[in-house]
Amino acid sequence: MRPTIRRRAGRRAALLAVGAMTAGLLLTAPQQATAGPPNLLSNPGFETAGAAGSDMPSCWSKSGWGDNDFTFATVADAHGGTKAMRVSLTRRVDGDRKALVTENTACAPAVTPGRQYDLSAWYKSNTPDVSVTVFRRDTTAGWQYWTDLQNPPVSAGWARTEVRTPVVPPNTDKIAWGLSVYGVGTLTTDDYALEEVGAAPPQPACSGTAQECAKGMWQVIPAQNPVRSMHAVVLKNGKVLLIAGSGNDIAQFNAGTFTSAVYDPANGSFRTVPTPVDMFCAGHVQLSDGRVLVMSGNKGYPSADGSIGYQGLKDSYTFDPATEKYTRTNDMNGGHWYPSATVLGNGDVISFGGLKEDSTGNVTAEKFSAAQNKWLPMNEVNQTWSYWGLYPSMILMQDGRLFYSGSHTFGNGTPGTGASIYDYDANTVTDVPGLRNKDERDESASVLLPPAQDQRVLTIGGGNNERNPAANRITDIIDLKKPSPAYTAGPDLPQGLVDTGAGKRPQTGAEGKMYVSAVLLPDGKVLETGGGLHDRADPVFEASFFDPATNSYQAGLATDPIPRTYHSASFLMPDGRVMSVGDNPGNGTYNHNVSIYTPPYLFKGARPQITSVIDTQWVYGDTQRITVNRPIAKAELIRPAAVTHSSDPNQRFVDLPMTVDGNNIDLNVTSNPNLAPPGWYMLFAVDANGVPSIATWVHLGGPSALAAAQEQPSAHEHTFADKLGPAKENPAKRDSVPVAPSVAGCDRHYGTVNVCVPTRFPDGVKATAKARCEWLASHQYPRRLKVNGSDPLRLDPDGDGFAC
Repeated sequence: MRPTIRRRAGRRAALLAVGAMTAGLLLTAPQQATAGPPNLLSNPGFETAGAAGSDMPSCWSKSGWGDNDFTFATVADAHGGTKAMRVSLTRRVDGDRKALVTENTACAPAVTPGRQYDLSAWYKSNTPDVSVTVFRRDTTAGWQYWTDLQNPPVSAGWARTEVRTPVVPPNTDKIAWGLSVYGVGTLTTDDYALEEVGAAPPQPACSGTAQECAKGMWQVIPAQNPVRSMHAVVLKNGKVLLIAGSGNDIAQFNAGTFTSAVYDPANGSFRTVPTPVDMFCAGHVQLSDGRVLVMSGNKGYPSADGSIGYQGLKDSYTFDPATEKYTRTNDMNGGHWYPSATVLGNGDVISFGGLKEDSTGNVTAEKFSAAQNKWLPMNEVNQTWSYWGLYPSMILMQDGRLFYSGSHTFGNGTPGTGASIYDYDANTVTDVPGLRNKDERDESASVLLPPAQDQRVLTIGGGNNERNPAANRITDIIDLKKPSPAYTAGPDLPQGLVDTGAGKRPQTGAEGKMYVSAVLLPDGKVLETGGGLHDRADPVFEASFFDPATNSYQAGLATDPIPRTYHSASFLMPDGRVMSVGDNPGNGTYNHNVSIYTPPYLFKGARPQITSVIDTQWVYGDTQRITVNRPIAKAELIRPAAVTHSSDPNQRFVDLPMTVDGNNIDLNVTSNPNLAPPGWYMLFAVDANGVPSIATWVHLGGPSALAAAQEQPSAHEHTFADKLGPAKENPAKRDSVPVAPSVAGCDRHYGTVNVCVPTRFPDGVKATAKARCEWLASHQYPRRLKVNGSDPLRLDPDGDGFAC
């Protein structure tokens, strides 16, 4: 669960030419951003001694944490002047040690939010386990860890390391930094420098209409999605796998008609793909080699009278983007209709929750071994016998634990606070506080905010499919770097127009949305779009950007003209646009229109281009060189989407700190695979105005025996979430938990199985046959719904066997 690897020293030698990217609309290129004097550090070469009685030079402090043995010494073996700093670790279980710029007003240099700074130092090291570590002072919250920027390679002689910070966040007035050593060995440093990057780029001229430049633009493409897709996966070749299975259509299930399609954005075409089983409401995730692991699905639909619910498959398949074919793996240990799927730092996949073959709740954890290419027997997987519900959002943390964010699909009232940290190695579940309205987070979305290094999670909206109130506007944010993390209230979700069956009207009061899509964008913002006010009904037409730097929404973006509620998905494409598919309201219809959103950043003129890369096979801890055609402010890896039902817990944006030499950019790849699990990623280069390049696909990995690298130091992770409350007592071993057949919020006594008459009608609909039938009619339900057995909602007052 907590894989460890050693970084590769040095840089790959050869450059591989890559075809020039589409330039977009013309604009004068921003000025070159260059760093220069003055050096903003005090006592950068350790030459000035500290105050009387101090064993550290002026403006430098001993820092570090963890279980290790260490020494600090001021030595004469200097790069410049007469003194240098030597830090040695002779034993290390975890943690690090470093000489750090003293975190006080006199010593820590002042910085300006929105600007970038080049950090450099001379060093000698006999260990590769060294990192450039930066802290920042928030004017409200005080000093806090900010980020690790680089892993300098081993060097017997004096070598210089240089790296550029990300843009300084708002409310930051000072930073402190130093070189950390986190493996057994010795690090000597001297002649530090911190210099501000100058020449802010000019603001771009708008290359579209004023509306497009402010709000972006949606376009409904001519081609229609040929399948009733419930699942969308962006493949390593830039195509999109759309999985329908039976498509929530009982007739197709009974006929054995199961479908998938592959969309090729290069030519706008769809190709249908033979699909072996009903992958309707399966789980899916990209494996490290780019294949898609698809687990479980639908073994059977509920009975007509609702006495039996959905049943989960044990079946599991991989989809190969090269052949566009499914291949069966071994079975899971049990059925998991609506399972989670989270890739781990060693490439394994862990899965929880869902419904078993008999419609009960599955309480077993399942683990897919990447090395063995199979699901492991249950006795080889740690078990807490916890029931996590349906599509529980399980996000991999930087130390290998899992964060259950509280987002899920269907099922409420589970015990606890609504959010937890799950430690697979210790086999413990510990609740974390602060999630508001935990039983109204059905079909909410949760994302690990950019960058992944910040370890902050945002939850957006949601509802309760059983009580069916109006969806809420709640957004909550948690910082998993804190010793005792807890959700705090975020800003309310912006409101838009809602269609409740009588045409669009403005949302009012606390009305929000469920089934929301949240998409990480290359400029570091989150697009939230789509959603509905009630369970499978009442689409909301609203979109906004959430900015993690300011914890605020930019409201009023252009809205998708197509309703996107249940069984819809939105996801980032390699060209920086967003694709949206699907809508399957309760009346059993399905929308086959496909929408494409062009964000405002693509109306800000010419795009930067990645003109070359060293190669596309990256290793943890590497330094990788790219060449760009003009200055950029940041580069990042974005993991391609694998989304369904508002859920994509593997979505992440990993910052790549830069060392800049003109248009040659050295990118510093994280040494921690829990921050960026192995696999294929989209590499974006982004200029200071937020305009991204077209993505280049790169593969991030490491030695084949990632999981067995026990002798080597762990990746440089920090001691976060280490002061949690007591772990919950795990339930006794059990086979399953009971789940009501109506867990999906549908009363099956009316119509066919793919028609979802609400178990509870929205507030405001009177509990009479007339009012309920008027609501069904306004939402385009079939005119005469056959009554299957009894009539619990009293929709057939004349007793003719048909509702309404």
